[in-house]
Amino acid sequence: QVQLVESGGGSVQAGDSLRLACAASGRTLSRYMMGWFRQAPGKGRELVAAIRWSGDSTYHADSVKGRLTISRDNAKTTVYLQMNSLKVEDTAVYYCAADLSLRPTSLNVQYWGQGTQVTVSS
Repeated sequence: QVQLVESGGGSVQAGDSLRLACAASGRTLSRYMMGWFRQAPGKGRELVAAIRWSGDSTYHADSVKGRLTISRDNAKTTVYLQMNSLKVEDTAVYYCAADLSLRPTSLNVQYWGQGTQVTVSS
């Protein structure tokens, strides 16, 4: 059992910054990878970034590398997505996710947050 609660979405202008947060809970939480997916209108869901609760390895999609950065706070069991230099093409619904394994092609993810809208205007 994993519960995910997202916050931090909103509307910003191109070039601005935003930080998404995903508060996670569950007795076996440490077993799971955490990640952020996004889905833009008319497009499929794509993995933006992923992280584990231990170690220093992370994954970032090429399209966001250098602008969007995943991080964690183990004491708060919270995962963040720091979004800098936002572009109009970053507009999407962003979903926090948890699974034993996360890959760019993952579709049948075990646990999802409710989704939060990020809108970037030019």
